[in-house]
Amino acid sequence: MERVALFVDVQNVYYTTREAFGRHFDYHAFWARFAAGREVVVANAYAVDRGDPRQRQFQDILRGIGFEVRLKPFIQRRDGSAKGDWDVGIALDAMEAGPLVDHLVLVSGDGDFDLLVDRLRERFGIRVTVVGVARLTADSLVRAASEFVPVEASLLR
Repeated sequence: MERVALFVDVQNVYYTTREAFGRHFDYHAFWARFAAGREVVVANAYAVDRGDPRQRQFQDILRGIGFEVRLKPFIQRRDGSAKGDWDVGIALDAMEAGPLVDHLVLVSGDGDFDLLVDRLRERFGIRVTVVGVARLTADSLVRAASEFVPVEASLLR
């Protein structure tokens, strides 16, 4: 049975699906497509915690599906800008998962992950599938992936 790791950049997929389609990413459909018939070794959803009750409900839904929800506090800077980025955490967790799996699925369009994807494929010889909104996913990330799966109607609700 293929061993898989699932990593979802929640903020990235939320904003890109909203911008491109005016809809939400369907985590149930994603799980059904990428976990079915595989041994899920790790499944992390990376999000920013704003302490909102609706957000907590969403996080509970993710846990019910099978994800471990990794939270980072939302930081509002004095200049009005905000910080809540999980790039380094995702990269570290992916490198730790690399030797344990045959296949890693990354849901993000963030081009910063192209180096991570290259390294995972080179160092561990694993397949890396990137799932993202086609027109909002960095070309460099698409090129680095073993396979790119565009978010389309079947992955939206």
